Amino acid sequence: MNRILVLGAGYVSRPLVRYLLDHGYDVTVASLEISRIEDLISGYPNGRAVTMDVDDSEALRGLIANCDVVVSLLPAARHPEVARACLDMGKHMATTSYVSPAMRELDSEARSRGLLLLNEMGVDPGIDHMSAMKVIHTRQAQGHVLIGFTSWCGGLPAPEANDNPFGYKFSWSPKGVL
Repeated sequence: MNRILVLGAGYVSRPLVRYLLDHGYDVTVASLEISRIEDLISGYPNGRAVTMDVDDSEALRGLIANCDVVVSLLPAARHPEVARACLDMGKHMATTSYVSPAMRELDSEARSRGLLLLNEMGVDPGIDHMSAMKVIHTRQAQGHVLIGFTSWCGGLPAPEANDNPFGYKFSWSPKGVL
């Protein structure tokens, strides 16, 4: 599984793409804006930039056909159609977004086909879940019984960046939380 297709070249994609490229994976990054991708892969012979509109299902399927794993960093509302294409083509897919009802509907089909549709693999959601489970498992191993668990995640912008009505800087789409 060395060929990875990353859909989207926004702020969230940079750390992932650089990590994958640094570790020798062949990475194709597809986005509407080629200039964002070219900067991401500059200096990496194992990186490839492709302009693509996810609404072009033929182009999407063509890219999916040439990879082992798809990472969708598109807005969460686009994940189900990408997941459907991945299932149809026998490819695994990961996202950083919460599991939506539409994605949940694809779970049993993915499992029956031996494919992974892995969601919530970012910071929030993602690392927060893993950190929570570490705390829970540690306490259970010590003989404690948990009757509840609450976790909060967030960040504070630098004062000079706090210049919008939300008082926050998003590196992801806030649509799902508004």
